[in-house]
Amino acid sequence: MTLFHLFVVAAIQGLTEFLPVSSSGHLVLLPALTGVADQGLAIDVAVHVGTLFAVVLFFWKDVRIALLGSARLLRGKVDTPGAFLALCLLIATIPVAVVGFVIHLAGWEDAMRSVVVIGWTMLGFGLVLYWADKTGSSEKTAEKWSLKDATIMGLSQALALIPGTSRSGITITAARRLGYDREGAARLSMLMSIPTIIASGTILGLDVVKSANWSVARDWLIAAGFAFLAALLALSFMMRLLRSVSFTPYVIYRVILGMVLLVYAYS
Repeated sequence: MTLFHLFVVAAIQGLTEFLPVSSSGHLVLLPALTGVADQGLAIDVAVHVGTLFAVVLFFWKDVRIALLGSARLLRGKVDTPGAFLALCLLIATIPVAVVGFVIHLAGWEDAMRSVVVIGWTMLGFGLVLYWADKTGSSEKTAEKWSLKDATIMGLSQALALIPGTSRSGITITAARRLGYDREGAARLSMLMSIPTIIASGTILGLDVVKSANWSVARDWLIAAGFAFLAALLALSFMMRLLRSVSFTPYVIYRVILGMVLLVYAYS
């Protein structure tokens, strides 16, 4: 792959992974609309790893608390805020891990990677995000996360396996409807992304190891580095913007892109 191609793929993944606009949808559209070669599994894993390190670094305080709590959770104790946070993250990850594993085994990924599917999900779930953001209350903060809410947000996260839905978008939508303020909804969504990215990266990584194509090691490192920087930029931008602006700008972008894709697909 050329350096420019690596940069484009990494920028798309890094900038859209945490914004509610669907990174998987944009990555599918890149080869579908431009005709460039698909980046392949190895690069997919690389950009996932890059975004993983970015979100861990950005939310390190919360991640550290969850890691320390995980040690207590493994001993069967849920007696600290960290252990409870770790339990909530575990529960929220189970639905997407199970559904993702089934889809992977059944080989259904390609059936969902179409411009039509992405157009409808981009448009439809964008409008749902707008509705949830405008009608949801803001009575809860991230510190009020409950097992019930973690389960509901986890179930919604499984929908993000359909390209164009957006993992962050659908979990933020669920959180806003559950009454979390915008910053809390985004923060919980980002924390939920960590075990989810690890799970999806592990599945993709196993396939890469099977192919054992180590000639792309340089490309892998470059893509991971670019994605890391792009993801940090996107996280910083969104979390700062939420202090004064709603999710409406992302909704507008989703609706316009969805309509353009549908016109393109059906014309």
